[in-house]
Amino acid sequence: MIVVDDGSTDATAGLAAGVSSTGVSVEVLSHRANRGYGAALRTGFGSATGDAIWLLDGDGQFDPADLAALLRNYSVDSVVAGFRIRRNDPAIRRFNQAAFFTLVRLLFGPTVRDVNCGFKLFPRAVALGLEMDGALISTQLVLRARRAGYRMVDVGVPHYPRRTGHATGASPRVVVRAFAELGRMVRDRSLLNGLPPPP
Repeated sequence: MIVVDDGSTDATAGLAAGVSSTGVSVEVLSHRANRGYGAALRTGFGSATGDAIWLLDGDGQFDPADLAALLRNYSVDSVVAGFRIRRNDPAIRRFNQAAFFTLVRLLFGPTVRDVNCGFKLFPRAVALGLEMDGALISTQLVLRARRAGYRMVDVGVPHYPRRTGHATGASPRVVVRAFAELGRMVRDRSLLNGLPPPP
């Protein structure tokens, strides 16, 4: 298991390093300063060595046991993307995301039902070569995989109230970075190409 500590100011890294479980090794990777959601994911993806990557955000809004639902739909040629059932986020956040990803679909075509859901299972190859440091990393991952011929499988997963951390998706810095990354993908369509087809 890889835990990425993106420049947190609490005891995350130390607590994670102290976790032990029979048969499971824990590797903690830390950024000196906060670099963004996408940068944290890219650090984790780059250190993964297995054939598949299970993405699980660390805010307690998903039950790890629901991995079973993703595994039932997984194959080496698929991206299994969770979508949040009865999403436990404020209405304004849900509205902003719906509006933003309507724009994404108008610009680039289909994605998945809930692009930013932090509960996904996909072949490690899909995660290599990503460049976004902000929230658009999930969009780049899904669009590249779709264009390369991977199957997109949407699976509903329960979504729980946030147990730790603070939501940052509506902060001006995050919003500005998201639109900047979107503009970058519009200008440079090669960011969505280059992934080899599935085996």
